[in-house]
Amino acid sequence: MLRVHLFEIHEQAWLPGSLRDAVTDLLQWILNLTKSYAAFEPRLRAALRCSRASQVVDLCSGAGGPWSWMQKRLAAQKTPVNVWLTDKYPNDASSRTIQKRTNRGLRYYVSPVEATRVPSDLQGFRTLFSAFHHFPPEEARALVQQAVEHREGIAIFEVPRRSIMTVTGCFLCLLGAFLAVPLMRPFRWSRLFWTYLIPLAPLILCFDGLVSCLRAYSLTELSEIAQIHAAKGYQWQFGEEQLGRFSFKVTYLVGFPETGTVPQIESRRSKLL
Repeated sequence: MLRVHLFEIHEQAWLPGSLRDAVTDLLQWILNLTKSYAAFEPRLRAALRCSRASQVVDLCSGAGGPWSWMQKRLAAQKTPVNVWLTDKYPNDASSRTIQKRTNRGLRYYVSPVEATRVPSDLQGFRTLFSAFHHFPPEEARALVQQAVEHREGIAIFEVPRRSIMTVTGCFLCLLGAFLAVPLMRPFRWSRLFWTYLIPLAPLILCFDGLVSCLRAYSLTELSEIAQIHAAKGYQWQFGEEQLGRFSFKVTYLVGFPETGTVPQIESRRSKLL
């Protein structure tokens, strides 16, 4: 499939905040259920250690991403980090929930943050989970360029892919959304409203998921971005990991300043620059 950069509904400024939150809450529930990024914990841990990072700035966090459990796994492996969650449209309800349920090491930055223009007071290793496809090529390159200019590590993990299997998964998410909402905690009336009374949240989740697949960058396209910065004292890794026994794969691009020996981590397809 060719990459097509269509628009995603939940990114639009005119969308009611409660509806956007309902969509990102559903996506968060699915990610927590599937633990799609669990296989990347060793790779992320190695990059954090090699770059000597003690703080992470997560971009396009939505309702929180995987950090509620990823941070605990890293700490258990003696790689503790403080994490700032950020988003262009912060999920205020999730922000309050995160602050109540977690320690001070996981915080939601309440002001809007553009991923291509990270505020100077937010310093740390940058991560994006299923968000890099939001950016057209020029902005995607600028996002990586800014991390390199500030000598920050960056890790990009993408579940959306331009493949039949991933597209099929979007329709399964549509069905799953109707089943999941009564089980989601904390309970919110707005979620019921946008799922059952006016079922826009599941439809937007499915539509945006399909668009995300069409927007996703291939391994070749990710390697071209890495090649631009290969001679700037950065170590780059890119490849894909298979999710358990399923045919779904997750692509990744990880880069960090070279400060020591880089451990080799095996994956189905992995390359170094």
